[in-house]
Amino acid sequence: MDRSITIIYFAWVRERLGVDQEQVKLSEGIETIGDILTMLSDRSAAHAEIFAAVEKLRFALDQDYGLPTSLIGSAKELAIFPPVTGG
Repeated sequence: MDRSITIIYFAWVRERLGVDQEQVKLSEGIETIGDILTMLSDRSAAHAEIFAAVEKLRFALDQDYGLPTSLIGSAKELAIFPPVTGG
């Protein structure tokens, strides 16, 4: 069964990668957000640099917050963005 997920990038993550989103095929064994980040790190030096510091990022699977250890399950969308601050 082919699985894929849409990765959506926001703020400086989008700016550094130069893309708003990408469709990614998930190979066998990709089960968590962290697994996706490891896979994406192999795409380019920019991907590797960004995903080397996951503590600087936040994640949402189908608009629900997630952690690198969160299971992907049947999610269709992974959003990756920096922490949001406000006041």
